[in-house]
Amino acid sequence: MSDAREQILGGIRAGLGRGRLGEAEREALEARLAAHRRNLVPARAAALDHVGQVALFVAMAQEVDATVVHVASASEVPAAVADYLSTQNLPARLVIAPDPQLDDVPWSERPLLELRQGMAENSDAAGLTGCFAAIAETGTLMLVSGPESPTRNNFLPDTHIAVLRASQVVAAYEDGWERLRQRGAMPRTVNFITGPSRTGDIEQRLVLGAHGPRRLHIVLIDDAQSRE
Repeated sequence: MSDAREQILGGIRAGLGRGRLGEAEREALEARLAAHRRNLVPARAAALDHVGQVALFVAMAQEVDATVVHVASASEVPAAVADYLSTQNLPARLVIAPDPQLDDVPWSERPLLELRQGMAENSDAAGLTGCFAAIAETGTLMLVSGPESPTRNNFLPDTHIAVLRASQVVAAYEDGWERLRQRGAMPRTVNFITGPSRTGDIEQRLVLGAHGPRRLHIVLIDDAQSRE
């Protein structure tokens, strides 16, 4: 433990009027942390099979003003993205996160799409990212940070397009965290995104795009693992 951390924890212990944990208490604490005990999970999602969980995710995402389009495979993603940009009267221009999950998307089939791979900038009106998981319980996307998935790409462009595979949909938040722990090292940041950015004023008027994207569009790939 670093000196700085020990100093901070020592100050907290002093404020609470308590000392270090005894050996038995420490072992009990470490066992509890390692167990990752689940909280009460609503049956709304947990009781469904995976097809039902995907359907619930779509319904809940649309309930909070996200839009969802289904495609059969990654080969249909370019057309779905181009069609969406056209219907929203947006330029056919995207910044794309350098996510290996997107490597199988054949962007060359839509040569009129102007693509730039990398970190989002202030001038980027629309950005496209992958996802780590999606929570059926609330229609929420789970995104993790890393060199291949810059956090700013989730929030800086006014329009966020997320490519999600149906096999990434899980029932509850606990399932998403379990997948992340199984992956290994924890990321620096985990973002949960439920619909476009929004706020409400004292007159109860809902305003989209207050602190992030005003549009969230999800391209849902109905992959083979989900159908099985």
